[in-house]
Amino acid sequence: MRELDIPIHDVCQLAQQAGAAIMTIYEQGFEVTTKADNSPLTEADLASHQILECGLQQLTPSFPVLSEESSATAIAQRHNWQTFWMLDPLDGTKEFVNRNGEFTVNIALIHKGDPVFGVVYVPVTKELYWGGESYGAWRQFDNKSPTAISVREPQTPPIVVGSRSHLTDEVKQFIEQIPAAELTSIGSSLKFCLLAQGQADLYPRLGPTSEWDTAAADAVLRGAGGQVIDLNTQQAMRYNQRETLLNPNFVAFTARGTWWGALLLAHTRYQERNGL
Repeated sequence: MRELDIPIHDVCQLAQQAGAAIMTIYEQGFEVTTKADNSPLTEADLASHQILECGLQQLTPSFPVLSEESSATAIAQRHNWQTFWMLDPLDGTKEFVNRNGEFTVNIALIHKGDPVFGVVYVPVTKELYWGGESYGAWRQFDNKSPTAISVREPQTPPIVVGSRSHLTDEVKQFIEQIPAAELTSIGSSLKFCLLAQGQADLYPRLGPTSEWDTAAADAVLRGAGGQVIDLNTQQAMRYNQRETLLNPNFVAFTARGTWWGALLLAHTRYQERNGL
């Protein structure tokens, strides 16, 4: 999707600026409030949102911006958008509150339902990931020269990535069916980044997530040669195609393996248990 004029360097800088604002609050202390969906919200979420939204509107005024902290009006208008930015200003707010460092700034460009470009920034470690299918995937540490990253060949046994805060029973049962599988738990969109840089093999998610939680890292993983599959359609994940902004159950992986059938069964059990 190279015909889209993306100011990559400037977008990456915005993510770093938002990360710096987050770290100022992280180091000074903060209050936590609760949103309508019972998820935590801090002033760091709002500060990052403000930097990203204003910056992207200046860089690409023709592309609308949809953020986790957007108004209801913007969300209602989104079905008319063909190309737009999707943001999670602070993914892993629980990790932020728990001060374990596993939180990220996420910027994705969605075009016709596909995440064509994404930026993931880790404020604590100053790691920057960016990429997309037409851009490859890249990792940069503390403004040093970027290096290309890619998924690894499937390993036996595989390393499975799970959520630090949201590991469901079905995922645990699925992992138990993979002989000698190793589970690594980490927060936020960092799970995708482990796959993208060849440090893990698959990330099954059977449980609620929102599109802004995954879009940026999905793009990076695709650029690294990985896939993110909607377990309902068994096709690549799409964005801004449903009435809600909730993702279906999905799996991110480097290559489909013998675990596929067991995962589909776990997905079915999750759907049945939750009346979906």
